[in-house]
Amino acid sequence: MLFNYKFAGNSTVTSTMHKTGLSFAPDTLRESAWFVGKLHKKLAFREAISALHDVVISDLRFKPKDKTAYKEWVAQNEALFLAEYMAGYDGKAADNRMEQIKAELTDVRAQKEKLLAPFFKARQKYFNYLYEKNREAWIVLDPVITIHPDELFFECFSQDESTYGKLGCNYNVFKQLDDYKCGTTNVDYSSALYEEFQKIRDYKETELKVDPSGFTVETTNEEQYKEVKIDLPDSWVRGFLQVSSAMTLPTIQFDLHPMDIYNICLLLRRFKEKRGPRSLRYILEPGHPVKVILEPWGKEIICARSIYTGPAKQEVRTWGRRRLLILERLIPVAKKFTVHLLGTGLPAFYIADLCDMNFTLGLSGWTTNDWSHAGNFDLLAPRLAVDDAIKHQVFVAMQKDWFGTSQQLANKLNIESAQVSGALSAYTQAGRVIYDLNKNVYRLRELSREPLPFEKLRFDNPREEMAAGILKAQEIKFTSQQLADGSMQLTGTVKGARKTFNSQLLIDADEKIKSAGCDCSFYIENKLYKGPCEHMLAVRQSFNKTRIAEGFK
Repeated sequence: MLFNYKFAGNSTVTSTMHKTGLSFAPDTLRESAWFVGKLHKKLAFREAISALHDVVISDLRFKPKDKTAYKEWVAQNEALFLAEYMAGYDGKAADNRMEQIKAELTDVRAQKEKLLAPFFKARQKYFNYLYEKNREAWIVLDPVITIHPDELFFECFSQDESTYGKLGCNYNVFKQLDDYKCGTTNVDYSSALYEEFQKIRDYKETELKVDPSGFTVETTNEEQYKEVKIDLPDSWVRGFLQVSSAMTLPTIQFDLHPMDIYNICLLLRRFKEKRGPRSLRYILEPGHPVKVILEPWGKEIICARSIYTGPAKQEVRTWGRRRLLILERLIPVAKKFTVHLLGTGLPAFYIADLCDMNFTLGLSGWTTNDWSHAGNFDLLAPRLAVDDAIKHQVFVAMQKDWFGTSQQLANKLNIESAQVSGALSAYTQAGRVIYDLNKNVYRLRELSREPLPFEKLRFDNPREEMAAGILKAQEIKFTSQQLADGSMQLTGTVKGARKTFNSQLLIDADEKIKSAGCDCSFYIENKLYKGPCEHMLAVRQSFNKTRIAEGFK
């Protein structure tokens, strides 16, 4: 998808002995939104905005070692190794010849390095320029900032599309609020800006500004604008929509003390796993401290300050735990961390309570299973078919109030709460509304200037779309069996128009498909080389739906 942005210059920081000014350049192509205020809680804001930067640059995808240089070295020295090995049969003459060739090679390599040095230097300079001046070549999209009557919040996505970050600041964070206008915009967020954030000090006045002047510059000053066109992969946008859908699902909720998060991060820093399962296992028992077990080491953390108050005993396992290191900077300034778990192998949300600020970290099921692939949490969210006229009424009310619960909107519009919830769910899945887990309200937030083609972005491939149709028709029956090694055996039948298909999935302890089979033509022709078939996806989605329901009971 092609996104067009037009910034009034670059985001800048002005720093003196007594004052620091943070000015974000907004996207002038969107409806005007601005904010001007002086920070009161400077250090907490510095740590929170820095943690948001850690989300933006996060990329934990597997990167194989680059052996190119080693292979080149072996190829270059292969003749030398062979000559040295065979040197014994031709004594002094061979040794002299080898020394002569070595001297010649040394001279040739020196000349080569001398000739190519300007090229290598220019190439490195070019990539440094791209990183500093054109971050779009390295990071997919600048953060989205939304200004509401009660708070402003930043949102961003990681490079590997598995981590979501949101920083919300209510207006008590500011001791002086000069001016603001509600709305959503993309802000220019350069790498240099992060470095300047580190200079925020408690004894300096710090002004935060989403510059309103960007919307009032006359067209004669067109050269002052910075135009950016970014061709975003559909997976990035799809991931953002799936995060919003996942946040509306029922969760298992409990609080952790900052020292509990510190203990988890400490163990992750001290140990590096070499085998699976690489999970974080939460053992929750009503009236008892939360217990956390880090596998495969079996390290146990008893969170004595954090008592679980849920209704039933349960055990939940999550993966991709090294992404929790993003929360390290927040530990000194956080009062508590509220954890929201959807279930075993499903996404998790960690909300840091920073008094007048909150930081939400959303993690997909595991790092390589990012938000956009085989998640489809919109399929699991309750969605009632709602008339377009009612949807319009709900959206107009949201535009007027900016945020609210479904019950508040139902009372105001005199519409059934279920219909309002259905309309809000539809707008959430379309990127126009977001659910705020911290305050349990829906908020107006349009992800893009133009409405997104939701039906195009909803699925990663045709098989996911077919699985959605199967799930909607509820023609699925399955059984699950927990095996001794921690893996899960799923066996299901999917009723088609002319035939009933039989699917089997073996999901290992790391929630990955270890083996699978189906009697459909797609699997017979391709096996798993092109991914699971629609019947396997439908069986697994149905199983995940029961997981969420059981965890919420």
